[in-house]
Amino acid sequence: MPRSFRISVETGDAFACDADVLVLKYAQNLYGVDKAAYGLLTKAGVKLQLPIEGAFALTDTRRSMRPKSALFVGVVTLQNFSYLQIRDFARHALEFLADTGCNAQSVALTVHGPGYGLDELEAFRSEFAGVVDAATNGNVPEALNSVVFIEADPRRATRLQRSLTQLCPRGVVVVDDGGALETKAQTALRTVGYASSSKSHVFVAMPFAPEMDDVFHYGIQGAVNAAGLLCERADLSSFTGDVVNWVKTRISSASLVIADLSSANPNVYLEVGYAWGREVPTVLLARDEHELKFDTKGHRCILYRSIKNLEDLLSKELRTLPDRH
Repeated sequence: MPRSFRISVETGDAFACDADVLVLKYAQNLYGVDKAAYGLLTKAGVKLQLPIEGAFALTDTRRSMRPKSALFVGVVTLQNFSYLQIRDFARHALEFLADTGCNAQSVALTVHGPGYGLDELEAFRSEFAGVVDAATNGNVPEALNSVVFIEADPRRATRLQRSLTQLCPRGVVVVDDGGALETKAQTALRTVGYASSSKSHVFVAMPFAPEMDDVFHYGIQGAVNAAGLLCERADLSSFTGDVVNWVKTRISSASLVIADLSSANPNVYLEVGYAWGREVPTVLLARDEHELKFDTKGHRCILYRSIKNLEDLLSKELRTLPDRH
């Protein structure tokens, strides 16, 4: 009788989910959810030595959160934690739990990548692929019956659930002794993560602010992904170290830079100037031509009235550009 486990995306607080194990990364520094988890554990009296790259730290949460245990997986620094590393992270976490004889029935993971600039759907598919890898290898906890991705942002959770449904319509991963996986993801996920770094990407220069989220996700990201390109946007507050160097690298390697000049954010203008200096093709956007500053007034700019209007105009623009895949 083949083993199986349910897989899902749920909206909620990672610290309030009903899971035997909450899996967290440690990217040689603490960020976001892992930082908050470490704080709760420390407050509860847990003395935890955070793991180096390739190592693990599993601890009882001592009721500091709802999950019974927390697993920190040591990974590379955040600047280097890309699609392949996300895939490996998920696989290694489940394999570690299996190899240590953990009897976890439910495992929760958070979604990595979108908060610090990676393409949202490619990052999610990479993490899901890591779960699939562990299942295909038959190396998951014996008692496992549920893997859930916890996402605090309800709109992002909806987008990720839609992606998961396309990849695994039944929401069930089935593994037999031969490693066969009963899911549509088997073919679709064969290269995700491994080939992601070779895919052409668009760097989006725009304020990383809540009021711009819909513009990005529904006006820009959809059009870029439909054109077969990865869509990346950086939240500079997520990084430590040489942030400017990271931005320069992503712009220099981009096939295209899309810049929303609405609100005249100085960082956006700086990124546009660097893209021009590197001769990276650039598409300028704005809600109102009166918002344009400096030398951009002499350049062609797509003016949009609404998010749907932006998606339509940008899709048309991307179709006219030379093939950069």
